[in-house]
Formats: sequence, C-alpha cells, structure tokens
Amino acid sequence: MYILLALIGACVLGIAAHYVIGGRELRGVAVTPAIATALAAAIYTGMQWLGVGEDSIWLWLASVLGSVVIAAAATAALVAVRRRSDASARAALGI
Repeated sequence: MYILLALIGACVLGIAAHYVIGGRELRGVAVTPAIATALAAAIYTGMQWLGVGEDSIWLWLASVLGSVVIAAAATAALVAVRRRSDASARAALGI
C-alpha cells in the first residue's frame, strides 16, 4: 500500500519538473510525470524484492527523487532530440 505514496509523490514532482524544464511545446504534458511514475514503481518494487524495508529512507529517496531525476534527464534528452529533428526537417524543406 505504501507504493501508492511513492507513485503519487513521483507523479506530483514529475508534473513540477514538466513546468521547470524548457521546451514544453515540444512534448506532451504527461510525458515527464508518466516516466517518473513508471520509474518509481519499478525502483520501489525492485528495492522491495531486494529486501529494503518500507521504513528505510533509501527506498523513498531512490523511488521518489531518483525517478524524478531520471525522468527530468530523459525529458531534457527528448527535447534536445526533438529540436535537432525539427531543425533538420526545416533545413530539408528549406524553411
């Protein structure tokens, strides 16, 4: 049941990260929160299987904050790829 707290926390911080990272017009509004939430679920579950207890701060830091950091990096990479792709498409079209 505690996994829901981690997922909600990661989703909320993912929403905040969406608005902090530039290039919002180049990606969907749900990309960053979705990545953060999916990573939080995977990290939380994996650490539970490894025997880390729910009372461990490392479980919460890794699943909530770690997933948001990774999601923010993935979002920044996605924006950079999209900008390069759009620039090459414009050049090919002569715009």
